[in-house]
Amino acid sequence: MSEARRLRVRVPAGEVTINPAAAELIEKAEREGVETAWHRHLEQQPQCGFGLLGICCRNCMLGPCRIDPFGYGPARGVCGADADTIVARNIVRMIAAGAASHSDHARDILHVFELVGEGKTAAYKVTDPEKLRAVASALGIPVEGRSDQEIVRDLAHVLAHEFGKPGEEPLKLLLALAPKRRKELWSKLGVMPRAIDREVNECMHRTHMGVDADPVNLLLHGVRTSLADGWSGSMMATFLSDILFGTPKPVKFAANLGVLREDAVNIIVHGHNPILSMKIAEVALSQEMQELAKKYGANGVNVAGICCTGNEVLMRLGVPAIGNLLLQELAIITGAVEAMVVDYQCVMPALASLAECYHTKLITTEPKAKIPGAVHIEFDPAKADEIAKRIVKLAIENYPNRKKERVHIPKEKMEAVAGFSVEAILKALGGSLEPLLNALKDGTIKGIVGIVGCNNPKVKQNYGHITLTEKL
Repeated sequence: MSEARRLRVRVPAGEVTINPAAAELIEKAEREGVETAWHRHLEQQPQCGFGLLGICCRNCMLGPCRIDPFGYGPARGVCGADADTIVARNIVRMIAAGAASHSDHARDILHVFELVGEGKTAAYKVTDPEKLRAVASALGIPVEGRSDQEIVRDLAHVLAHEFGKPGEEPLKLLLALAPKRRKELWSKLGVMPRAIDREVNECMHRTHMGVDADPVNLLLHGVRTSLADGWSGSMMATFLSDILFGTPKPVKFAANLGVLREDAVNIIVHGHNPILSMKIAEVALSQEMQELAKKYGANGVNVAGICCTGNEVLMRLGVPAIGNLLLQELAIITGAVEAMVVDYQCVMPALASLAECYHTKLITTEPKAKIPGAVHIEFDPAKADEIAKRIVKLAIENYPNRKKERVHIPKEKMEAVAGFSVEAILKALGGSLEPLLNALKDGTIKGIVGIVGCNNPKVKQNYGHITLTEKL
């Protein structure tokens, strides 16, 4: 039986995405008998209605329990939890997972920051001393007459306590930077976060069997945990990335699957953590690696990014972006990717079996994010240059294994501008927010909207983002 006959469903490529490049590669996948997220989504139909409504619970061994949304069947679980309690518990557990993921990313960057302060790594350094001093000053750390390294040590000490400090005092980043009116409201509601890990831990405790059954009380703690992530974990990761790698400035770049090159070694960085991706990009784009690629028959090395880590190298190095979550499999399906180097978050386990259908090396690098079937090269920040060079060389040496007859890179790519950090926006406004605030007050600008998030095969790819943007 041919590979193509093994596909149990067919995907109407033109109906599931507004990106012509994606549609081309979905069709190529079907011709070559390989599945994508869209195929697996169709195979899951119909998805569990109880799960979609959030009214099933398997938090303890009394269950699993489910509530009949139409009122004809069970209205409570074995323990007595009703639909509102079950839904609230499920949402809070999702918040806990998201906050833990974002904030653990911050913890990893903080570890490297500590190495810099202790002088234990030559691979990383303070790139933006002005941002270092601004963050330290906001937290009450003396900066006058002190070296970068001294400030880094003190700042790292304060930030490390954000994760697990004792007591009821709110998080220091939030206290220093959140608007006064917001803090007053959060205090009134009792949702001022105390420590990142504590709030995540309490989410798991409250949602365990026999603990918090009040939906409102549960959701308020979800808010508290979200604030711990947003105003400390995620914010910390952004600040430290800016200090170590440079605060982003507007930069032109190319995007979409057409950024891959037929004549070059293509390396994709994918995941969330710039500690890895910045090093891979830096080494891959070096003259040494460009020359090495030519010895293997390629015209240099091309680096491209997917998802958040792709955005990190895009904002700071101008590295082209392939795109978002649902393009990761399609990038491999081009047949032109020598290596996809991943860290964690948004990395589909399906990539390993897909890479086996082509010549691509899927390289995992994090001890907390291994995938069966992938090549695992653990990344150690203390040996960053050495390990990055090893990974890039592996990709270059894989170039001769590319099957030219299976290569298809869509032509679609477009230019865009990214890198609008707070500092860049302020500079564009002349150093003050007043011009923007005045435009809001007089109605010239109706409002400011942040459109964030990624794709889901349940919705036509990119349609929601584009449509919402156009309507606004």
